[in-house]
Amino acid sequence: MIRRARPDDVPAVADLEDANLGPDAWPFGFVIAGVTGEVPTTTWSVAERDGAVVGHAVVSIVADVAELQRISVTPAHRRTGLAAGLLRAVEVQATTEGAARMLLEVRVDNDDARAFYAANGYAEIARRPRYYADGAAAVVLERDLSR
Repeated sequence: MIRRARPDDVPAVADLEDANLGPDAWPFGFVIAGVTGEVPTTTWSVAERDGAVVGHAVVSIVADVAELQRISVTPAHRRTGLAAGLLRAVEVQATTEGAARMLLEVRVDNDDARAFYAANGYAEIARRPRYYADGAAAVVLERDLSR
């Protein structure tokens, strides 16, 4: 089940951030602010399995552009279709709110994520050197949502 995040999801979302994003994880206070609606333009969603939060996604939508800021899934739930479900949910939300395209950044060295996004219709449009905390570059991907 994929649903909007609630304040009681903050600890689980923060744990997903820490476990999956390491030095690039958002601070606990920012997760609180995001989940409780204090971060403009963003929507935080979670995926539940058996009553536990096992994934989350964050999307920002401004006018006709959506930016996927996060998709994170616990290791035990990877390659189960959960990330694809989260991605589809934010794409549907984005198109419903008028976005014509989705942008995102992914680490240049994250081959699994790059393959996942390519399989879901995303194409490289740019690179951002030294984007991540450890100096790794980001690949900027885009998908036309109007098709």
